[in-house]
Amino acid sequence: MKAVVLDGYTLNPGDLSWDELRKICDLTVYDRTAFDVSGLNEIIKRVEDAEVVFTNKTPLPAEALAAMPKLKYVGVLATGYNVVDLEAAKKQGIVVTNIPSYSTDAVAQMTMALLLELCHHVGAHNEAVKRGEWTNNADFCFWKYPLIELAGKTIGIIGLGSIGKVTARIAQALGMRVLANATKPKKELESETLKFVDLDELFAASDVISLHCPLNESTRGIINKNNIAKMKTGVLIVNTSRGPVVVEEDLAEALNSGKVGGAALDVVSVEPIKADNPLLKAQNCLITPHISWAPMECRQRLMNIAADNLRQYLDGNPVNVVNG
Repeated sequence: MKAVVLDGYTLNPGDLSWDELRKICDLTVYDRTAFDVSGLNEIIKRVEDAEVVFTNKTPLPAEALAAMPKLKYVGVLATGYNVVDLEAAKKQGIVVTNIPSYSTDAVAQMTMALLLELCHHVGAHNEAVKRGEWTNNADFCFWKYPLIELAGKTIGIIGLGSIGKVTARIAQALGMRVLANATKPKKELESETLKFVDLDELFAASDVISLHCPLNESTRGIINKNNIAKMKTGVLIVNTSRGPVVVEEDLAEALNSGKVGGAALDVVSVEPIKADNPLLKAQNCLITPHISWAPMECRQRLMNIAADNLRQYLDGNPVNVVNG
C-alpha cells in the first residue's frame, strides 16, 4: 500500500522515526509541500497513486481530492482537521482521521509558562543581568517590569475541554480562582475555586483570560474591541488555542493603550506570522511560534497514534474518524 506524508518536517525534523508507519505501508515522506493555489498541482502529483496520505497543514481541498481517485484514507497529523474538505472526502468514500488529546498536558504547561513569563519577565531579566545591569547596579536587586503574584487572582478560561481543565487545575494549585465558560457547562466540576459563568461575567471579573476554545463561528474574533472594553484594565490575555479567535488589530490597540496589561500568544491568525502583524510592535506582547504542541514526548505520541489509526482502519475498525 502506497502512502505519502506531505509535510513531515514539523512533526519529525529528524529526532523521531517513521518506522512504525513504514511497517504498515510503502511510505514516502516529503518535508514540505507547497500549498498556495498554484501548489495544488504539486500536492496532486505527490499523492498520485497513493491510497493513503498524511498531512498536517497542507490542505486537501475538494479540487485536489477529485484528482486522487485511488485515495482511500487521509490521516491528519494534528487535532484540527479543517485542512481537509470533509464533505468532499466523504462523497469519495475517503476516511479522514485526526489525532486527539496527544498534547493536553504540554499545551496547559505552555499556557502557564506564558502566563508566568508575563508575570515575571524571566527572559528579559536574564538578558539584563548578562548585559551587566546587575553588576553595575547600586542596589542588591532591580526589576524592569512590574512583577505580578497570581495567588488570589481570577483566571477566566474560555473553553473547559481537556486542555482547559488541566490549565484550571494548575491555576488552582497556584492559588487562583477559576471562572470557566463552556458550551456545555458541567456543574459537577464546580467547587469553591471553579465556577461556570457567561462570557460577560468572565470578561468583567477576570485578572487573566486564557483561551482554550475551538475555532468556529461563535469563537472567531471573540477577543475584540467590544469585549476588551468589558475587561478589567490591566488584564492579561493568553492564547494557545487558535489565532483567529483574536482580532489582532484590536488587541494591539488595547496593549498600546494599557487597557490590556500584557498578552502572550503561541498562535496568530496567519502562520508563519506576517511581518506586518500589529502584535509584533505592540507593548508587552510575547509571541512564540506555535510550539505548545511540540515537545518530543507529544510528537512521539502523535506518531504512535497516527500509526495506530492506520492499523485500525486496515483492520476494518477505524477510530478517530472525523467525517463519519
